Amino acid sequence: MQTTTVSFKDQILKGIPNSLPEPKPFDISINHAPKRKAILSHEEEKLALKNALRYFDKKHHRTLLPEFKNELDTYGRIYMYRLRPDYKMYARPISAYPAKSKQAAAIMLMIQNNLDHAVAQHPHELITYGGNGAVFSNWAQYRLTMKYLAEMNDEQTLVMYSGHPMGLFPSHKEAPRVVVTNGMMIPNYSKPDDWEKFNALGVTQYGQMTAGSYMYIGPQGIVHGTTITVLNGFRKIKKEPKGNLFVTSGLGGMSGAQPKAGNIAGCITVCAEVNPKITQVRLDQGWIDEKITDLDELVSRVNKAKAEKETISIAYLGNIVDVWEKFDQANIHIDLGSDQTSLHNPWAGGYYPAEMSFEEANEMMANQPELFKEKVQETLRRHAEAINKHTAKGTYFFDYGNAFLLEASRAGAAIYKDSTGNFVNKSTLSSLGEETERWAYPSYVQDIMGPMCFDYGFGPFRWVCASGKPEDLTKTDEIACQVLEDIKKNSPEDIQQQMADNIQWIKGAQENKLVVGSQARILYADAEGRMKIAEAFNQAIANKEIGMVILGRDHHDVSGTDSPYRETSNIYDGSRFTADMSIHNVIGDSFRGATWVSIHNGGGVGWGEVINGGFGMVLDGTKEASKRLKQMLFWDVNNGISRRSWARNEGAIFAIKRAMESEPNLKITLPNFVDDDLLNEV
Repeated sequence: MQTTTVSFKDQILKGIPNSLPEPKPFDISINHAPKRKAILSHEEEKLALKNALRYFDKKHHRTLLPEFKNELDTYGRIYMYRLRPDYKMYARPISAYPAKSKQAAAIMLMIQNNLDHAVAQHPHELITYGGNGAVFSNWAQYRLTMKYLAEMNDEQTLVMYSGHPMGLFPSHKEAPRVVVTNGMMIPNYSKPDDWEKFNALGVTQYGQMTAGSYMYIGPQGIVHGTTITVLNGFRKIKKEPKGNLFVTSGLGGMSGAQPKAGNIAGCITVCAEVNPKITQVRLDQGWIDEKITDLDELVSRVNKAKAEKETISIAYLGNIVDVWEKFDQANIHIDLGSDQTSLHNPWAGGYYPAEMSFEEANEMMANQPELFKEKVQETLRRHAEAINKHTAKGTYFFDYGNAFLLEASRAGAAIYKDSTGNFVNKSTLSSLGEETERWAYPSYVQDIMGPMCFDYGFGPFRWVCASGKPEDLTKTDEIACQVLEDIKKNSPEDIQQQMADNIQWIKGAQENKLVVGSQARILYADAEGRMKIAEAFNQAIANKEIGMVILGRDHHDVSGTDSPYRETSNIYDGSRFTADMSIHNVIGDSFRGATWVSIHNGGGVGWGEVINGGFGMVLDGTKEASKRLKQMLFWDVNNGISRRSWARNEGAIFAIKRAMESEPNLKITLPNFVDDDLLNEV
């Protein structure tokens, strides 16, 4: 057994050590993933063990076999806890990584950031956010991947199969250093139980969006997106945020950003969460202002906040259904309502049933999965019914793309409206012969982010300062702000509000203390903004004003994701269930200069419900980086605008015509509009 102390660099270079490290005790202070349900047959369990042991020399099999069998029985997965590194997991300065390629070192930095205990939701299970959004399936994969990245040169590409490092292949300097796929299943094998089975076998994983693509930057990303959403939501209902109420739920990896976003927007936010540990974490981090455990006290506190027009975020430790029902009884008006529980993962900890404790629910989830499913669906029906009562009194409710309405529909909730305006469930609507593809409530993309942001090319552009220096982040904030202010001077009226929102955001980014983990920043920008900001960064690197910068974005963007219930929900030409855009996106990024590319099945709305892709790009101050950033960032945005314009989205038609004016080599097929009166003759 390995007992000597080994340096960080040496541990990286060893990969999977010849001598096994000592077993590690289960750390109860860490937020762990829930036990996954037992889904494998006896023969499949043997296959899962066989698959896990293939990472290790045969001499270790007798030692590891009972250990892995115990993990499979106890947790429903083989995580290989023994292989967890002894060093602290966080994004080190790029110079700290043993690597022959600076591009590879940047990817190592990003992987460690995704697994930082301050960033990751379940760090010991290698899950970054969303309950199942994994960077790797086990610790052997992590160790082997880091070793490959340390060894690779700039004429090799590392191929990643759903967390498994297939190996280094010869390529060339302009090729991506890493190509990542996650969960790319044959279409008929993308049901929830398929994920449970094949993930337990160790042959695929759910990479979420930025978890399995090494581009998560903590809750800051969703703070910004939620701030923009809340601001535009209040604009839609023609109200100021001040003194008005936003009610939602979830304080986990992504959803935990909601209270902070509400504070930045300036409203009253009530966010319910059933997990006591994560609620306390958010309170300690300052992402919520107050925690309340009693409904009567919550009613009193909200009434006071309304009367005094406070900007405040309140966490209710309990079930969100109780909040909606209590506020209805107390006649508290909710202005904006949503939900951001992980309903893409409803049967494994993404959503909890009412009328039972967190602990009781976890026990039922593992030991009585069918009963747990019944209780979840019963709660979803109550949840929808309570929301319906509030919207009848004027609340604006939107689906936040977490599959709430999808799973409520599957549970038989009344989240449709018939032709006379009555709330009904899907079976009733179907029996009336009416359309069952549209719910009573819009996705936030349909009403807010699609027409106001994505159609114009605005989406979540992000960067990480590879030096790890806060002063570099401050400098990049200043550069980005100056670029945006210069662009805004000559921007068309259609995008002036977008420009103003993001200038305001970047000016307040430092004071809002949004950095968790790496020195990272996000803002919404179109292709022009992204290219000009990136070029200014590259020039600053060349001038030695800052260190290297890693560019990326959320997959939740203009082009990266095909998701009929979220990112592409405002595409009405019948193509919202197709996935050509995201596949073309990642292919195009890969030969236009991305440092790494990724394509996933899954994302925030669920396994089998979305295909999403992303990239990472390293800026090193060279002319080659300048060429790559212009080629790739232009494509990465305008691919999606083109698709949206072909769907006859007016904002996208405006944006792609503007892009063609700026780039002579861009020629896009534009739609012709058909007169509705002519169609009505059919």
